[in-house]
Parts: sequence; C-alpha cells; structure tokens
Amino acid sequence: MAKYRAIPDGYMTVGEVAKKMRTTVRTLQYYDKEGLLSPSAESEGGRRLYTDKDLVTLNQIISLKSLGFSLDDIKERLISLETPADVANVLTEQADDIRQKIEQLQASLSSIEQLKAEVLQMQTVNFKKYADIIVNLQMKNEFYPLIKRFDDDTLDHIRSKFDKESGLDFMGRFNRLSDEIVQLQIENIPPESEKCQKVIKEYWGLIMEFTDGDMSMLPKLMKVGNIDTATNAWEERQKIVNDYVGPALQVYFSRLGINPFEEEKQ
Repeated sequence: MAKYRAIPDGYMTVGEVAKKMRTTVRTLQYYDKEGLLSPSAESEGGRRLYTDKDLVTLNQIISLKSLGFSLDDIKERLISLETPADVANVLTEQADDIRQKIEQLQASLSSIEQLKAEVLQMQTVNFKKYADIIVNLQMKNEFYPLIKRFDDDTLDHIRSKFDKESGLDFMGRFNRLSDEIVQLQIENIPPESEKCQKVIKEYWGLIMEFTDGDMSMLPKLMKVGNIDTATNAWEERQKIVNDYVGPALQVYFSRLGINPFEEEKQ
C-alpha cells in the first residue's frame, strides 16, 4: 500500500468516502478488516485513503448486500475493475440481480395484497387460516381462496392428508377435470353420455380420495362448492362446473343404484 505525506489529488479519506456513499466509517473499517475493500493508500499519519475506483467497488458491495448476499458470497462475486469490460460486467450483474429482486418483491407484494383481500372477506380473525393462505400463495396454488370456505375440521383433515407435493398433485388433477367439465358443457355434451360419465366417474373418485370415503364430509364439501355470486375467476368456473356436475352425478349414482347423500343421512 502506497504511503503519502499529505493527501494527494484523487484520494479521499474514509470519512469522505462514507459521506459520499451514505455509509459509515465503521462499516468501511469492517469491510477492510474482512478483506472486502481495503484502502488503496495511506498517509504518513495513518489515514486510510481511497480512490474513485474504490468507490465503484464499494458500490458493488453495497448493492449486493442490499440484495441479501452474505459477505462470503460478495467476496466471490466481486469482479476486478481493470478494463471497461470489467466495469460493464459488474453493472450487468448488478442489473440482473436487481431485476430478480424486483420480481421477488412484486411477488411478495401480490401475496400481501391477496392475503389482505382474503382476510377482509373472512370477517373473523383466524391465524391458522391466514397461515394456510400464505403457504398456498407461496406455492402459487390458484385454489388458495378455497381455504376461507373450509371449516377448521376440514382444514385439519387437509393438513394431515396432504403435503406440498401431494396437495399440488391433487389440485392439478382436480383442475384438469374441472377444465374438461367446462369444455363438456361448452360442447353441450349430455350428462348421460359415455364421454361425460367417464369424466364424472373420475371426478367422484377424486372426491372419495379427498374424503377417504368419509361420507360425513360430503355436506361440508357441498357447502364449500356452493357459490351464489362469483367474486373471482375460480368461483366463476366452479359455478359452471357445479351446474354440469349435479345432473351428471345423479345419472352416475342412478346407474350404480346408490345415493351416497342418503346413505350419509342414515
């Protein structure tokens, strides 16, 4: 490290750097101690001196730290600044990191707004449901509005039966069947047709899989699925599905000679 009797042009003290970069002297001293950013020179009086190049490196460090990188990660990501290409590479990496962070923040903001809307619709404080909604928002599960419709016993059943992977798999199959049912209605396929009954058999199979064959859960599921006025895209689709599934299930059960809803009452 070069030493100077006085502070020459082009050099700055640690205090001047801290002021310019809106950081603290203690932080700069810590970065020096950790080997992230050492001053380029020192005065005979022991004052540590920095250059404009050091400011660019410091900007790298501050930017990466604000994005959540650890000091060890930052050390590995610091790029030498010997050529214009080096500087350009640094700025490109910073821009990419910032874009990624913006996407993450936008996703977090969207989740917060969605949770807020669900909380206001629920009208009661239920932190267990709030937590379930948060988890499903993070999973990008489009069926998260269903959570507020379930009672606590049904939610306990869901928590015990499904983990993240199996839950997403189940909802994926349910979503696919719902799309098929909507398409059947669009094509005016009659409920008694073989094509419709094949889909309805699979649909009923999913219900039995969900309930583990517990008929006492059927009234609760019917209540959840009963939608008077749709408030979102899922509910709009579910109303279409319900209108078609009801008559189709009647045909399905009559052919089997059973009525699971009557059996449940008994």
